[in-house]
Amino acid sequence: MRKLLGILLSLCLLLGCCAGFAEEADWSSADYAAKANIQYELAKDYTGKTVILHSNDVHGQIDGYAYIAGLRDYFKSLGAEVILADSGDFSQGTVYVSSSKGASAIDMMNAAGYSVVTLGNHEFDFGYAQLMENLSKASFPVICASVTLDETGETILPASTIITTESGLKIGFVGVETPETVTKVNPGLINMITFAAFDKLYETTQNAVDAIRADADLVIGLFHLGVDAESKVNGYRSVDALARVTGIDMVLDGHSHTVMTAGQDGQSIQSTGTKFANIGVVVIDNESKGIESNFLIPTYIGSKLYSFKYIDQTVLAAAQEITAKVDEEYNTVFAATDVLLNGDKAPGNRTEETNLGDLITDAMVWSVVKEGGIEQVEPNAVVGITNGGGIRAAIAAGDITKKDINTVLPFGNTVAVVYVTGAELLEALEASTFCTPDAIGGYPQTSGIEWTLDTTKAFDQGNVYTLDGKESSYFAPASINRVTITKINGEPFNPEATYAVVTNNFCAAGGDTYNVFARSSASFDTGIPMDEAVMAYVAEVLQGKVTAEAYGQPRGSETQIK
Repeated sequence: MRKLLGILLSLCLLLGCCAGFAEEADWSSADYAAKANIQYELAKDYTGKTVILHSNDVHGQIDGYAYIAGLRDYFKSLGAEVILADSGDFSQGTVYVSSSKGASAIDMMNAAGYSVVTLGNHEFDFGYAQLMENLSKASFPVICASVTLDETGETILPASTIITTESGLKIGFVGVETPETVTKVNPGLINMITFAAFDKLYETTQNAVDAIRADADLVIGLFHLGVDAESKVNGYRSVDALARVTGIDMVLDGHSHTVMTAGQDGQSIQSTGTKFANIGVVVIDNESKGIESNFLIPTYIGSKLYSFKYIDQTVLAAAQEITAKVDEEYNTVFAATDVLLNGDKAPGNRTEETNLGDLITDAMVWSVVKEGGIEQVEPNAVVGITNGGGIRAAIAAGDITKKDINTVLPFGNTVAVVYVTGAELLEALEASTFCTPDAIGGYPQTSGIEWTLDTTKAFDQGNVYTLDGKESSYFAPASINRVTITKINGEPFNPEATYAVVTNNFCAAGGDTYNVFARSSASFDTGIPMDEAVMAYVAEVLQGKVTAEAYGQPRGSETQIK
């Protein structure tokens, strides 16, 4: 092993100027070996090869497009033919794309020269109509086999495409979208389309593969399915699809932000993580028409291993132009925080109470109570809930800008109110913690509710939830046996009482696991954007300063038994 490592290290030094990575100090042995392997791969002759460079879950990291475009040009200089592919979730994640409702992401992908793309669930955040308007400006094919129009039953986009390289190699691509989109997007914005789910998902995918298999030398799946435990319940992971669908040579995966070059059991799946932390590489030999290798190249985000040098300056300039315009509007400092406000996914907002979840739900309740309009219940019966998956970033100690808040809450959701019984409130909490301690996007960040979650007890799975007659990705609890509510605003909880739940319009419409909210006896949308509610709360109530005393730690409203 030491001898091999020595060879790799020598190779690393020999090829350093060719590979394009700056040297870093204090490498571990494993780091050196990994770096040497990348150096080796980037110094090879790629004549007679086709290289697929791929991304997934870019989430608004628009300067990264200059990296994949630059790497494409570098592989071409080594003799390769190159295809750029993306597995979805490019329309949402930072203010640089959300402020244009996803349109600027398409502009950047056009500039980078993408070859083929599929959709992620966040492509639908601004609604089906906005998505299709954005895609009308794409200079690349966008494919998706698993989403259909209710009116016609036809797919909203072509299910697949075949790209023929200059050497004559025919590579088929099939796009697949997660069925979880139906509960991860405001239902009112997508009520005209259906996402293939359960067995229909695999049937649809198999049909799409079969339709091109005979005409393609290889078939690559662009799957926005991921490998999260949350998706295992219904079998919606990429590994589940590969177990059920034949004829796919490799899957380029997205959705779970996983960094992997193979599935846990060796399946042919590769995923780059998120925000261009890595760029995926798949090397195909044109003569044998087989996949020769696949690997990831780290860039600069989330990795101290490499300094990336392959940058397309024209694409970078396009990103910088967008960034400058947005920063001019959003970079105004309006407050400060003495503490880090937790934006982590897991452990974090999708697994437990956080100080940022407390701040946001407190702000939502305040924004409604201040304006008035809650008349069916007394003030002590007003509570707040927001889904942890809607909290997308942390806020570091220091100045707070409008961009910071918009990055945390990028979806454009508004504050809404639903009236539910105590029993229905219990159902909402039970359904939204069904897999805790595993992460779930619907995990309830709350205000005014003191509750206990016993994760040692199993979720009692009932019937699948439906929205507008369509099956969702989640199940109703057949009984309440994991969650106990002890107090509401310091008063004893009453399962028969009516409570006003201040939430976001996504959850109010039954999004994520909050199907029970869509069945509420009454509801209304305040029209107050969530980010504006939080900014106003921080400015007015906290007088522009988030202190350690107020939000240094989670308030302790939720207790977990593990």
